[in-house]
Amino acid sequence: MSGPWDAIDGHVFAERIIQALMIIRDQFGDTVPEAIDRFSERYEYLRETRPDDFAKPREEYGRGFYS
Repeated sequence: MSGPWDAIDGHVFAERIIQALMIIRDQFGDTVPEAIDRFSERYEYLRETRPDDFAKPREEYGRGFYS
């Protein structure tokens, strides 16, 4: 999949959550809760289809992230 997902996916893999959410909001016009939901859906999709692209295991991803 191309378009905005290329940039978003790069941020998801690198655990740059805020940057991914900002692009999602900009590209899709989402509210913050909608962007979080869209991020979560994409994260789960990527974990299923591209698990080796993540630097951290699921248990450690986002640990220490507070917004």
